Amino acid sequence: MSDVFDGIFGQPKVRDFLRACVRGDRVSHAYLFTGPAGSNKTAAAFALAKAIVCEGDPCSSCEACSADTCRRIDRKSHPDVHYLAPEGAQGYVVEQIRELVADSQLAPLAGRHKVYILDRVDSLGTSAANAFLKTLEEPPDDVTIILLGRTREAVLPTIVSRCQVVPFRHIPASEASGILAQNTGCTLPEAAIAIQAVGGSITKAAQFLRSKERGVFRTKIIGAMGSLLRADDLDILEYARDLVLASKTPLDEVRREQERDLEEKAEFLQASALKQLEARQKRAMSAASMELLRQMCSIARAWLRDVGVCCAGDDSLVVNVDVAASIHDAAARTTLERVTRAQECVSACEDVISYNVSPQVSIESMLFEIREVLYA
Repeated sequence: MSDVFDGIFGQPKVRDFLRACVRGDRVSHAYLFTGPAGSNKTAAAFALAKAIVCEGDPCSSCEACSADTCRRIDRKSHPDVHYLAPEGAQGYVVEQIRELVADSQLAPLAGRHKVYILDRVDSLGTSAANAFLKTLEEPPDDVTIILLGRTREAVLPTIVSRCQVVPFRHIPASEASGILAQNTGCTLPEAAIAIQAVGGSITKAAQFLRSKERGVFRTKIIGAMGSLLRADDLDILEYARDLVLASKTPLDEVRREQERDLEEKAEFLQASALKQLEARQKRAMSAASMELLRQMCSIARAWLRDVGVCCAGDDSLVVNVDVAASIHDAAARTTLERVTRAQECVSACEDVISYNVSPQVSIESMLFEIREVLYA
């Protein structure tokens, strides 16, 4: 019989370990999931949250659960399952952690247990960590905390020592594409494009395939990259403006989810708590916007990667097969060394955007630099 852990693709050992923890009633008070981007840590965290919080027999659809628990957890709208991501330019802000600590002392609203999932915990600075240590070491009995980080070494030792560490393996892109195609019904080429577009995450790639807006976003990015060879300065300024506008359209999905979340939680929360929720949602919207801009960089990097493999003489490795013409056109007019330098321009843009520099200025600069580097 299927269960919530079936969705932890590519991580059989983690799947078996978490199942055993739940079935043996040995769930720890705090976990640290470590692994590279795309290793399905987030999906595993939400699967564990379902297994802990759902009072029925949790499964992927939760059809037997009258409270609709699992679907609400999937939508990040369950009042007892909280997902946090860094909201500051340099990582977590102390206020985020203080809110978590205060909330953890309150009783669950809809069930018997609460779960807190903290993403990218390697960006948890010393001040924020200090506000968190006591709660992490001895949370209330009805609280489980799941931290997600790239590597054990990148997380503060004071955090690591208070958690049970669960390592996740790297999932090669070819394997990830096969898993995605098998579980969504898309073709292997479509799966490979989606995996590259989101930086390797199977879960995010599945969301990418379901979103028409994100597909349009990718088309605009790929179109801009393919047009740089013949673009003048005004063209590049227009491309940057169009990309910034296109990056805002998928946020409508996030906005709809937040509105639904407010409606569902209004019956549980007082006015002051709703105000705090609205403030968190505003920060979450900023984080979602940042995520889309990072996705833009992943898509641009994937196009350049394809140009590079063509320069190296191996066309069979091209992933973005739907725009093969523009890729071959660019490869015929550049070199592998120039492609590598252009990829560094994309990475520099991603770094600058993370420091809250104007997205349009950052994208304009990136496109100008890529044009100059690729085509001299």
